[in-house]
Amino acid sequence: MKTARTVALSAATALVLAGLAGPALANPNKGPGNNNGNPNNPQKMAQAMKVERVMDHLEAFQDIADAHGGNRAAGTSGYEASAQYVESVLHDAGYTTERQYFSFERFSIQADTLSVVSPTPRNVTNQVMSYSPSTPTGGTTALLAAPSANAQGCDAAAYAGADLSGQIALVSRGTCPFSVKSLMAAEAGAEAVIMYNNTDGMLNGTLGGADDDFVPSTGITQADGKALLAQMGSGPVEVHLDIQTTLEDVETFNVFAETRTGRADNVVMVGAHLDGADEGPGINDNGTGSAAILETAVQLAKVNKLNNTVRFAWWGAEEHGLVGSNYYVRDLVTNDPAELDRIATYLNFDMVGSPNYIIGVYDADESTHAAAVPPPPGSIATEKAFTDYFDSIGQPWVDTAYSGRSDYQAFILNGVPASGLFTGADGRKTAAEVELFGGTEGITYDPNYHTPADDINNVNAEALEIMSKAIGAVTLTLAQDTSAINGKRSAGKSGKPHPQESVDTGAAHDGDAA
Repeated sequence: MKTARTVALSAATALVLAGLAGPALANPNKGPGNNNGNPNNPQKMAQAMKVERVMDHLEAFQDIADAHGGNRAAGTSGYEASAQYVESVLHDAGYTTERQYFSFERFSIQADTLSVVSPTPRNVTNQVMSYSPSTPTGGTTALLAAPSANAQGCDAAAYAGADLSGQIALVSRGTCPFSVKSLMAAEAGAEAVIMYNNTDGMLNGTLGGADDDFVPSTGITQADGKALLAQMGSGPVEVHLDIQTTLEDVETFNVFAETRTGRADNVVMVGAHLDGADEGPGINDNGTGSAAILETAVQLAKVNKLNNTVRFAWWGAEEHGLVGSNYYVRDLVTNDPAELDRIATYLNFDMVGSPNYIIGVYDADESTHAAAVPPPPGSIATEKAFTDYFDSIGQPWVDTAYSGRSDYQAFILNGVPASGLFTGADGRKTAAEVELFGGTEGITYDPNYHTPADDINNVNAEALEIMSKAIGAVTLTLAQDTSAINGKRSAGKSGKPHPQESVDTGAAHDGDAA
C-alpha cells in the first residue's frame, strides 16, 4: 500500500509504553481468542465474534482514557496509547501494522455561551461549530435577524439584499453545508450566525476547516430555533453570544493493517475512527467501531485463504473534520490513483453500541432517505450485503441517512462504493423504532454523545453484539466475493485473477448489482 509518510511496525508495542497494563491476551503468541477454529464462512465468523472479546478491547480503551486525562482525542497521549493497544493486538494476531502521519489544526473551545437578553432573559444551550472563529473577547450582544427569502440562508438571495450589520443571523439547517451558511451570513454583514436543527436534538456541526471569512457559528435545537423565531415575530430579540476558540497545528496518524492472503487488485476496506471527542473517553464514539473491527481482524487472521485482500483502517482526527480519512484518500488520488481504483468497497463503522440503539444501515439505495452525496455505483450492493445478513437471521434493521458525516465521505466523493452500520447519535428514537428495538421513545440514541459520560458504563452490549457479528460476517463475505459490487469474481487456485479480468482497469466501480 502506497501512502505518504508511513511507518511500518513489525513488532508489538508493549502496553507498558501506553502507561497502563491492559487486559491480558488469551495467548501472547496468537492474540485473544485464537482457539476457536477457522471461521471460514459468514456463520462461523458471526459465531466467532464474541461480544466479550469486543468488550475486552473497550475496557482497554476505557483504561487508557482513565490513565490519560479522561480522553483519547487525536494528538494526545491517550490517542497514542490507544493506537499502541491496537497495534499490539494486531501484531499478536499475525499482522504487520503501518502508521500514516499527517498534521491537522486542532480546534478547541474555551467559551460557548448563548443567552437571550431581551425581551425575556434566558440561557440557550448551544454547540459551537468546529472551526468557528471567536467573537470579540467578552462576546457579542446583538439583535437576531432571519433570512427573509428562505430559512436556510444558503445564498445571498436568501437575505434579499438586507444589511445585517451589527446583527446575528438565525438560520435553519438544511440544503447546503454549514460552512456556506456561515459565509453567506458574513456576506450579509452579520456579526455571527446561529443555526437551528431541522429535526429533534442538538445540532452538532462543523465548518470543515478554518477560514478567515467565516463568522462565529453555533448550533441549537430545532425547538429553541422555533421559539426564537416566534419571539422575533412579536418584536426585536436581543441575544448575547460568547464564543472563544483556538487552533493549533498537531501531528497525528492513521493505523493500517491488511490480510496476508487475497488478491491485491481487489481490496475490501474496513474502517473506524480511533480518536474520541475532546469532551470524554469516546467509548461508544468510537471505541465501539474500533473494537469491533479489531476483533474482526483477529478472527479473520485465522481464515486460511481469502480471495480478496482486506485492509483495516483506524482513522485519526475524525472528530476534527474527518481529517485522517480525507488525508488518506487525497494522498491516493494525488500519488497512486490506481490503488484507489483497487478498493472494491469501503465499510464504515462509527458508533455501534449506543444506549438507546437502532440497528441502522447506511441507506445507499435511498429507499428511505435522500443521500447527501450520490452513492457511487456498487454502494447499493454493499448495503445489501448487510441487509441480507440481518434478514437471514431475522434481525430487524432500519435505514440511516447516507449523509457522508463520517469517514466514508472521502471515499464516496471519489467514486468508491461504501456502506456501513450505525446505532445512532443525537437523533431521537421514534415509536416505530421502539417497536423494533426496544428502548425509550423521544430521547436521543446516545444521550452521552460528545460528553464525559461516553464511557464503558453506557455502551449497550446487546447492540454491540448484533453489530459486531454483522461486521465480522459481512467482512468475510466480501473478502471472498465482491462480484455483486464490481463484477470481479474470486481468484482461481493460483491466487491470480481469472484470465478474462484486467488486473487494473481503472474502473473497479462499474455498477450495482443489488
